[in-house]
Amino acid sequence: MTGMVTAGLVAATVLTTAVTIWLTFGLLEHREAEQRRQDILAAARQSALNFTSLDYRHYDRDSANVLSGATGDFKKQFAAQTKQLTQLVAQNKSVSEGQVLEAGIVRADEDSARVLVVADSKVTNTAVPQGEARTYRLQLDLVHKDGRWLTSDVEFVG
Repeated sequence: MTGMVTAGLVAATVLTTAVTIWLTFGLLEHREAEQRRQDILAAARQSALNFTSLDYRHYDRDSANVLSGATGDFKKQFAAQTKQLTQLVAQNKSVSEGQVLEAGIVRADEDSARVLVVADSKVTNTAVPQGEARTYRLQLDLVHKDGRWLTSDVEFVG
């Protein structure tokens, strides 16, 4: 009888330990997924803010901010246009003050994500010196590279 009680206690202990380990791993996976989600959203919000906040008085710094969060084709395209954009922005005395209103993940895994962002900006330039409000709906593709989420593509969507 004592052997059966002991065997039952051992079995209960093994079962409790197994369930505890299983729940702990599930909780860790959930925390990692939530942290990844927060990191993706923060990177997308910052990228959209950088992209919609440009000022002719310090365009070099502003365009460098865009490029620091970019990779791949998007980075190449933006870098290739920087000289022309610098001249255009200076000529028109353009200032765009961006503000991210909403961001939501469409899809994400450990290495890539697609995020939709709604951003407003107030744009002033020589054509509209009093300013004009603009709303942007952006689709950003991000990749996880060197421990950071970087924007690999930006599209304006309906």
